[in-house]
Amino acid sequence: MIDPSKPLNLASKELAADRFAYYAYLREHLPVHRARILGIKLMVTARYEDCLTVVKDDRFLRNRATVTGGSRMPFPLPKGIQFLAENMINSDDPEHKRLRKLVQPAFAPKKIHALEERVMQRAHGLLDECLAEPEVDLQQAFALPIPARVIGEMVGVSDDDMDRFQHSVRVLSQGLSGWSILRTVAWDLRKTVEFMREIIAKKKADPGDDLISTLLEPDEEGDKLTDDELVGLIFLLIVAGYETTVHLISNGVITLLDHPDEMARLRENPQLMGSAVEEILRFAGPVHGTKMNYANEDIEMRGVVIPKGTACMPLLGSANRDDSVFEDPDRFDIARDPNKHLSFSQGKHFCLGAFLARMEAKIAFQVLLERTKAIDLAVGRDELKIAPMPGWYRHVGVPVKLHAA
Repeated sequence: MIDPSKPLNLASKELAADRFAYYAYLREHLPVHRARILGIKLMVTARYEDCLTVVKDDRFLRNRATVTGGSRMPFPLPKGIQFLAENMINSDDPEHKRLRKLVQPAFAPKKIHALEERVMQRAHGLLDECLAEPEVDLQQAFALPIPARVIGEMVGVSDDDMDRFQHSVRVLSQGLSGWSILRTVAWDLRKTVEFMREIIAKKKADPGDDLISTLLEPDEEGDKLTDDELVGLIFLLIVAGYETTVHLISNGVITLLDHPDEMARLRENPQLMGSAVEEILRFAGPVHGTKMNYANEDIEMRGVVIPKGTACMPLLGSANRDDSVFEDPDRFDIARDPNKHLSFSQGKHFCLGAFLARMEAKIAFQVLLERTKAIDLAVGRDELKIAPMPGWYRHVGVPVKLHAA
């Protein structure tokens, strides 16, 4: 399956189609192994313990420039958008701590709870439209608009600009994979950055009760984000906050359809919704690898030396199937307990939007299961396509036939 003498191609269609078999082989035979993504060389870790080390050990850094003395990114960015690489997710302390401190209040549980009613209303409205159709792509018609609208409202996008904002979301979502990333970097990102700067300018002129307006003001210590940092934050919200939820919902629907007994169990026991979402995150979570982590010194793991300056990606999707941590890991169990999955990573870079993603997913599944008596795939199971996107587990669409309750 995997040639130990060659780096693993993380963008291959073969890996995308049979990733869990690849992960199992890696955990057993090549727990720390060479890999490549579109010409970029890196190392991957497959076991839970090693993945945890990469995301929590201070010998691994996110800022490539600190380690190598070069640029932050392993590939060149046009000058006009280089600042996008200088975001929270590609930073280390103290820069990371400063940015996270400024942004974190917007993701506090109290703030997220305040969004629940609007998310519920949005989910019901979207499902009304879906139920009126004989067949629907649940990803485009239901899973995508929920987080897109939520992120738009958090940022403070007006109703007049919401269509344009959601278009930017779709462009970035569909463009940041494979060779299409070249067009996205060269053109689409520029247009999106221009739009984001327009939104910031509007908030400066007319502040509101939204994230951008809040972040335009200094914190208690007088610190505030620059315009470039704000644009980087909005970009990060779109790509990280939005993407996770869309594909969590999409993957969850497919996983439940693949396990009809567990779906029936969840319909009969809606109080299990919280643990069901956690199990979907473990079993079929959309994030299978973090951003690059760079070894700040020679680091030996499992008898393999990761040289200083080498990029390393922990395969979180593999860690979540490690039988040294999870009993019968290939079994989908909506009541699994304990369930210490790594789908939101760990350590300093634990996903800031984890609480938001969980809330949106719970409501989406609740509304979907309460208002349908059955959900059928509109195509054969083997016709569902998986995007060969490194570090992600994403279905291209979820065509279904919904039967109203």
